[in-house]
Amino acid sequence: MSRVPAPLVVIPAYNEAAHIADVVRRSRVRVGMVLVVDDGSSDETAACAERAGAVVIRHSANRGKGAALATGFTEAHRRGFDWVLTLDGDGQHAPEHIPAFCRAAAQRGADIVVGTRKADHATMPAVRRCTNAMTSAVISRLTHQRLTDTQSGYRLIRVTVWYAVAVTTQAYDAESEFLIVAGRLGHRIVEIPIATVYGGERSSIHPVRDTVRFIRLAARSMLRPVPRGRTA
Repeated sequence: MSRVPAPLVVIPAYNEAAHIADVVRRSRVRVGMVLVVDDGSSDETAACAERAGAVVIRHSANRGKGAALATGFTEAHRRGFDWVLTLDGDGQHAPEHIPAFCRAAAQRGADIVVGTRKADHATMPAVRRCTNAMTSAVISRLTHQRLTDTQSGYRLIRVTVWYAVAVTTQAYDAESEFLIVAGRLGHRIVEIPIATVYGGERSSIHPVRDTVRFIRLAARSMLRPVPRGRTA
């Protein structure tokens, strides 16, 4: 069993000044470097992240989660990281799970490890629960892999796989596009259980708009051949 080297933690963040410092500090205990991509925040997200010890890259305007992830992977490749661990900056994802992601990748030969909130579905807001069930069923069918929580942003990803997929979308649908194409290319996706904290935070996902985006993405995926991807 090969060991997975410490990943670069990439946190896409938009107006997360209230939570970002705590997420950064708890992540840094478990990895050597945390990168926060401040996606055009109008609050003190960047300053709070830097004070907590993160490296920060700022987008001058809000470009979407997919664009923030692309910036993070570009920086990971530039710095020579083989793996990226993505998690949200709103405090919902517990950084204490990071070692479990690395163990799962090593033990199960995975290219992608997704943290599944299946055990916490009862506490998940109803709209998210319904949307997640629908998208997970569609993506499972498209990838020919059983996936239960495709909307979870808590993931460990091999950097070369990100570049092989060549994500084209820039909003929240980028995470779905990545799983669809990665699965169709034959990359191994596994899931591990995670605890999720649902507080008073407001989701940036728009149920109607982002569901429409997903439906369009799924339709394009069914009609188009598997992309050949690109190298880093």
